[in-house]
Amino acid sequence: MKEVSEHDGKAPMPLESARAAHLLRELQRVAPTMALAQNPYEPLQPLAPQDIIDALSRAHVGVVCRSLDGRILAVNDCFCDLIGRKRDELAGISLEQHSHPDEIGPLLELYRHHARNGTPFRMERRYLRPNGTQTWCLVHVSFLCASDGRPTATVAVVLDDTVRRNAEAELRESEAHYRNSIELAPQIRWTATPDGAILEVSPRWADVTGTSAEDALGHGWMRALHDDDVAPTCRDWEAALTTKQPVDVSYRLHTADGTDRWFRARAAPRLDEAGEVVRWYGTLEDVDDRMRTEEALRESEERFRLAAQAAGLGIWDFDAVQGRREWSDDFKRMLGLPIDAEPEITTALALVVAEDRHLLQELVAAVQANDSEHRFEVLLRIRRADDGEERWMQTSGWRIEAPNGRLDRVLVTIRDVTEQRNADERVRWTANHDALTKLPNRAFFHEHLETAIERARQQGTALALVIFDIDNFKEANDTIGHDGGDALLRTFAARLSAYIGETGFVARLGGYEFAAFVPIEDEALLHALVLPSLQDNPDGPEGDGPGIACEASAGAALFPRDGGTTDELLKAADIALYAGKAAQRGTLTIFRPQLREPVQRRASMLATARKVIADERVMPYYQPKVRLTDGSIAGFEALMRWRHDTLGVLGPDHLWAAFEDLNLATALGARMLDGVCRDMARWRDEGLNFGRVAVNLSPAEFRREDLFDRVMACLHRHAVSPSLLEIEVTETVFLGRGAESVSDVLERFHREGISLALDDFGTGYASLTHLQAFPVDVIKIDRSFVTNLAPDSANAAIVDAIIGLADRLGMDVIAEGIEAAEEARYLRTRGCRYGQGFLFGRAMEADAVRRLLSQPQRLRGEPS
Repeated sequence: MKEVSEHDGKAPMPLESARAAHLLRELQRVAPTMALAQNPYEPLQPLAPQDIIDALSRAHVGVVCRSLDGRILAVNDCFCDLIGRKRDELAGISLEQHSHPDEIGPLLELYRHHARNGTPFRMERRYLRPNGTQTWCLVHVSFLCASDGRPTATVAVVLDDTVRRNAEAELRESEAHYRNSIELAPQIRWTATPDGAILEVSPRWADVTGTSAEDALGHGWMRALHDDDVAPTCRDWEAALTTKQPVDVSYRLHTADGTDRWFRARAAPRLDEAGEVVRWYGTLEDVDDRMRTEEALRESEERFRLAAQAAGLGIWDFDAVQGRREWSDDFKRMLGLPIDAEPEITTALALVVAEDRHLLQELVAAVQANDSEHRFEVLLRIRRADDGEERWMQTSGWRIEAPNGRLDRVLVTIRDVTEQRNADERVRWTANHDALTKLPNRAFFHEHLETAIERARQQGTALALVIFDIDNFKEANDTIGHDGGDALLRTFAARLSAYIGETGFVARLGGYEFAAFVPIEDEALLHALVLPSLQDNPDGPEGDGPGIACEASAGAALFPRDGGTTDELLKAADIALYAGKAAQRGTLTIFRPQLREPVQRRASMLATARKVIADERVMPYYQPKVRLTDGSIAGFEALMRWRHDTLGVLGPDHLWAAFEDLNLATALGARMLDGVCRDMARWRDEGLNFGRVAVNLSPAEFRREDLFDRVMACLHRHAVSPSLLEIEVTETVFLGRGAESVSDVLERFHREGISLALDDFGTGYASLTHLQAFPVDVIKIDRSFVTNLAPDSANAAIVDAIIGLADRLGMDVIAEGIEAAEEARYLRTRGCRYGQGFLFGRAMEADAVRRLLSQPQRLRGEPS
């Protein structure tokens, strides 16, 4: 609120002021006849006489009459609209109730000052509306006086000043925005006349050069130019003035601190309708850091060239300015070219295999069109010019620009990575295949089966899924030993490949279970195809040979009749297989809806699991993990056990179906984890050094969004540090629905300090493909590679590769299933630091762990 000075009468009063003065004179004339409210709490009465009432109601300005003590006596409709209040709301109240709180004190002081002599006054003030907004008003106040000149009331004419106020605020904001955009912008903005004389330059010029902006006007800015840049800059500027085309030039300026810095000047003309320049508009940008970086890069490239020659890398150097190509001698040798070969791009393209040629062509085009990044890489194959051998080449390159942004040079290196690619292919093959039978593994089979189902769905064709189970394999394996069992598995795999491999896709799912899918819908044809593979045939194409009896049973399901998804077909085929094995082994059983007895057994197993959970029968047992170097205990793996009413302590294999059920698996896992954390807390409180304890989490548990919160809450509840816990997962966690959330959960565990172990490594697709995708700390070599481990065996080669891979990735390795001292000794010599198995101890209850840790001793299998 501020007081506005009175009009001095020397100039005509504005229309609004003239209208206000007229109303004031009318009010003073008829004041004795106005009907004022006698009771401040009664509703206001309209003004009288009628002509004053009509005049007030038609007025486009607000009018309010107040007593000397500030109570409102009368108002017109316009005033009510201005402050957003009804007439009855204002009866007998003080107007200060609806005034801005910052103005109430000054307002009352101003009122008292003028009330002493009854002198009229004007002021600017704000009224508060019911919705919280404020209305700026220009208020003219006059006093109504008695015959003796004593003030008796006030009449105020109120004009809405909000629009003018908002317009002024917007203008100030616009001016501030423009000023900031010019003065605070990192670039120096400038304009020039059509002939190139500087008209305006932003204040940043003075900050940069230490000279005033006025000194830069006209052609004075050129005094700040580096001597070596005056001539080329003038030449480029004159060319732009002549052609009326935009200009982009870089030069050095003397700066305020006495150094010279690189700047990039860009400008474009504004043309009139006749195409003549009206004015030039430009910016000046500090690019010194970039220019010096590029210079350092050029020097670095020269050093790199020398280092590449020493390292045997092939170099392809293209000078874009002069259009000159150079190939190093090593480059030519890698391509099988003679040393005097001309470095032509057509020659290089001709050596690239046809399937990869587009990669190089697209890269060359992108580099020339400035569509590529400064750094680029491409992997392609070539056929050597001399002997035609196919080789893999890793191509890396750099696109180097001149200071003006144009392509200056392209530097390319090639490296022969054929051996590395072959090794990678072997690793990928190992990830997708079973090491023993050389057949695709379970994950690879699932991947291809899903593709085949989708293709059959789109084409409207049928598909048969067959699951094979070698009859009496466990008994045979116990009889003929592990080597004989392996030979039996290889024999059956060869038989399946011989009879079905050309028609369908054959795989080993694990253990002694195999599978195949074939594009057949006729059951008779399916029987004819499958039955020969189920019986021994020494003269058959698989060449069983004498001495190995290998018979099998099979169950089949047809798509789409028996299921529309991979899971549905697998379940139907499983039901058929187990029904067939129960009825007559050595046959093919095709799924029928009535073959669901195994499902009923599964239901019984789930009921048992629910009772185990309800009765709190879950208990953790612990198998020690030892350091192979000295036999000392490095930690434990927690294994679930549960107590049966009559059979005593049983393992989780009696409840396997429960771990496929989300709720049951979660409940079992929660009780298991709680027991492990409780035991760790007790051991810790007793001062026992138990290392890190590993807990297995099932795939079903990873489908719960609250898995991370539940694990952390359990650790917190028992005051156990996350660093004492290790979570083990198998490849099945990465497969199927919900696998996409696994990465986020494992990352969160890793950040909390919980160690992550990949179990059964080497037996499936996920083992290798997810090593880099997930924060794995520990690799556990599957027991199938450790059992009967011999130095010259295939298993030894795989174990060596896994240990070497883990070492390069900075991961620990634990070998499972160590049962013989020779196995432990071999693993230790190959660099495997940790192991577990029956050689060191079976799973034991928590009290046995306490006794073991209370009397430290090295376990069996320690080095002699």
